[in-house]
Amino acid sequence: MRVLVQRVRAARVEVDGRVTGAIGPGLLLLTGFEGADAPEDAADQDWMVGKLLRLRLFDDEAGVMNRCVQEVGGELLAVSQFTLFASTRKGNRPSWSRAAPPELAGPLFDGFVARLSQAFGRAVPTGVFGAHMRVHLENDGPVTLMIDSRARE
Repeated sequence: MRVLVQRVRAARVEVDGRVTGAIGPGLLLLTGFEGADAPEDAADQDWMVGKLLRLRLFDDEAGVMNRCVQEVGGELLAVSQFTLFASTRKGNRPSWSRAAPPELAGPLFDGFVARLSQAFGRAVPTGVFGAHMRVHLENDGPVTLMIDSRARE
C-alpha cells in the first residue's frame, strides 16, 4: 500500500462534473494498492492510518511543522490511484502489472477509508473507485510525501 500525501489549502474530486468529495485545509491522500496486498494485511492499513494521523505536517505558532492534521482541525480526502505502482523500467509506457486488480483494490480501499474514518472520528470523503476523476488541489507549501506500508518509512 502506498499513499502520496499532499498538504492542501483545499481539494476536491469530481466525477462526470459532480463533486464527490471536497475539503478545506488538510491532507489529500492519493492511495494505491499492489497485487501483493491482501485483506489479511489489516496491520499494514492500521499502521498507515496511525502514521497519517500522527504526521506533523502543519505549522505551530513558531512556523515549524510540528502539528498533525487533527491538532489543526484539518480535513482528509482519500482518492484511489492505482498508478502509484507504475513501473517505468522498460521503455516509455508505464506498466501497471504491480497494481492490485480492481476486484482486490476496491475492497482494500474501502476498508482503508473505513479504518481512517473511524480513527479520525468523522467520515473521510473520497472519489469514486475505478472512475475517471478530476482532482483539484491547492497544494500548501508545497508539502508532498510518499509513504509505503512495506518500507514503513
